[in-house]
Amino acid sequence: MDVNLEIRHLKLLAAVADEESVTAAGKRLHLTQSALSHQLRDAEEMLGTPLFLRLGKRMALTAAGKKLLEAARRILKDLKEAESQVLGLNGDTHGVIRLSTECYTCYHWLPPLLASFHTTFPKVEVAIDMAATHRPAEELLAGNLDVAIMYCAPEHKNLERSPLCEDELMVVMSPRHPLASRRRIEPQDLEGETILIYPPRDESTLLKKVLEPAGVTPGRIMEIPLTEAIVEMAAAGAGVAFMACWAVSPHLASKKLVGRSLGNPGYRRSWYAVTLRNQRKPPYMTEFLNLLTVNGSKYMEQWLVSKAKA
Repeated sequence: MDVNLEIRHLKLLAAVADEESVTAAGKRLHLTQSALSHQLRDAEEMLGTPLFLRLGKRMALTAAGKKLLEAARRILKDLKEAESQVLGLNGDTHGVIRLSTECYTCYHWLPPLLASFHTTFPKVEVAIDMAATHRPAEELLAGNLDVAIMYCAPEHKNLERSPLCEDELMVVMSPRHPLASRRRIEPQDLEGETILIYPPRDESTLLKKVLEPAGVTPGRIMEIPLTEAIVEMAAAGAGVAFMACWAVSPHLASKKLVGRSLGNPGYRRSWYAVTLRNQRKPPYMTEFLNLLTVNGSKYMEQWLVSKAKA
């Protein structure tokens, strides 16, 4: 689609609207009054309508001018943000890292990691996309994410996986639950039990990787999107959940919940920082991945300590 106006026209429009004066706008843009007036006439002729009313020395926007000014401010803002991102891609210290995780609870221990990262790269924005939590691999491959923290990271030729750490998923329940007296839980022990899971159920680790292969049928399945709500439901005896030990550690320490290993030696999973393979990484991305892979478990432990003291 052909566009007649140029960026200089949009900057001119915004400057004259702000200053309400051709002379003042010219000083702001480092243009003579004659040059600015000439460019303004060019824009108005291209559009076939005046953009300002000349009220003596004061310039007032017309209805068409107000409409164009809204678009001009939006376009100039988007252009500035795009330039900042491109500078980052060129190896500068500006940029954006688009991040998501495969588990909502992971967002709890990210703040101290981000604080450490921003001491080195204060002008790099880390944009967290919580909407991509249930499909981080797909969003990576679509070019909508830069980093995904995952435990079900697929083996794909276009994805690169960097190991972070391991954790254990435990069966957690009220101390008053009959299963709380067991030293460990076997899949068969969950036959007929009410199971508290994160939605969607067709992606539940407990259902798909533990109970179904063992031929175990729960009594009821309750899908609950919030970790805090699952904790409260389990503590109240409304069901049992399968959660990361580090995520519920403070509740185990306070005896609000009881946690038991599933089988022997327990159900463990590996976490990865996943990125697109063969993509050039600017220095800030390399530093961010280094913090994740080298110090990710440290920040997780710090979060646990802070929760335990709270």
